[in-house]
Amino acid sequence: MSTSDSLFARSKLVSPGGVHSPVRAFKGVGGTPRFMTGGAGAHIRDVDGREILDFCMAFGPLILGHGNKTVRDAAVGAIDKGWSLGTCEPYSLALAEFITSRIPWVESIRFVNSGTEAVMSALRVARGATGRDRILKFDGCYHGHTDAMLIRSGSGLAEATEPDSAGLNKATLGGTLVAPLNDEAALEQVFARHGAEIACAIIEPLPANYGLLPQRLEYLQLLERLCRKHGALLLLDEVISGFRVGFQGCAGLFGIEPDLVTYGKVIGGGFPVGAYGGKRQYMELVAPVGPVYQAGTLSANPVAMCAGLATLEQLADGRLYAQLEALGAQLEQQLNAIPGVTVQRLGSVFWPYLAADAAPLRSLADLKSKPATPFGPVFHRLLEAGIYLAPSAFEVGFLSAAHNSTHVAQLATQLRVALQG
Repeated sequence: MSTSDSLFARSKLVSPGGVHSPVRAFKGVGGTPRFMTGGAGAHIRDVDGREILDFCMAFGPLILGHGNKTVRDAAVGAIDKGWSLGTCEPYSLALAEFITSRIPWVESIRFVNSGTEAVMSALRVARGATGRDRILKFDGCYHGHTDAMLIRSGSGLAEATEPDSAGLNKATLGGTLVAPLNDEAALEQVFARHGAEIACAIIEPLPANYGLLPQRLEYLQLLERLCRKHGALLLLDEVISGFRVGFQGCAGLFGIEPDLVTYGKVIGGGFPVGAYGGKRQYMELVAPVGPVYQAGTLSANPVAMCAGLATLEQLADGRLYAQLEALGAQLEQQLNAIPGVTVQRLGSVFWPYLAADAAPLRSLADLKSKPATPFGPVFHRLLEAGIYLAPSAFEVGFLSAAHNSTHVAQLATQLRVALQG
């Protein structure tokens, strides 16, 4: 029995499935999850001391790689001063000023502890601002595990919804409408039927939780127009794409101006964090100045605030994004040259879909029509070869500033071998 086998057996006795987030259990790929003890640069280290090339990067936050010295120093410095204060402090102020001075549509921001919490709070603001109850989301977009968002479409029309989890409040689910991605006619139909009831439309501008499904600019622009026409707020969920694909996220790349936006991952430098922000007229509805209540004992934790600022300061001039774009283009070219692989990518976010000539994939309907090579055996062959991808066929990969051309070539070589069995 390996060290990971032993640890996992113990974990299953004290935690559901032995894990604290489902995908870590390797259910999608089979086998025993590898227990990791740390990381440095582009590599992660398992309990047996093996160094493994990491393309998961903690599911996105580590855009600078593992153990970035500047971020580490900022976090340690915060711990030395006091790691939890429960008071006003200058660290969240510094991060808030840094963000709001550089992103025009974020006039005000509130820090929380996770992307789920950020989405839950932003939806409450949208309902409070409009006096409406219904939320429009899109099939294939994940917005955390709050009840209202754990729902997807059946027939593709808003009236045919189906929950993704047991234990959801049925009354809450009744307030959620679902539309398919990349379908203008269906989108217009939902607004024609329910436009006067919709408080906001929430969408990942780069859907990245069911594979990577980049949306056409025209589709996002139509959504923006329909929201404006019907008096609904536009909420962009940039928990993954924010500060990842560019400093201003997808909103900046696409020229889409949201009313509200949610962030997470990168803005905490690898520490637990989430944030929601947007136009001042909506954010001023939040307590203590407005009637929309939201609070959190550990919100704006000093360690996450200092680590987040140290991360964003290294990203602000744009040079790192140019570097990651160039490296991502190399990765895309080399992986697409492998028979049976199609790569979808935006900046440093990529997804190797194990099907030939499948691009472009923009909706769940596209995925269902193109069967893929089983991912589990390929994942384990890569892991044995010293390469770690997220343990699910539908989780995306991430590049970091610590990756280089040699790492990309190593992935391409080993993926080609793994596909040959």
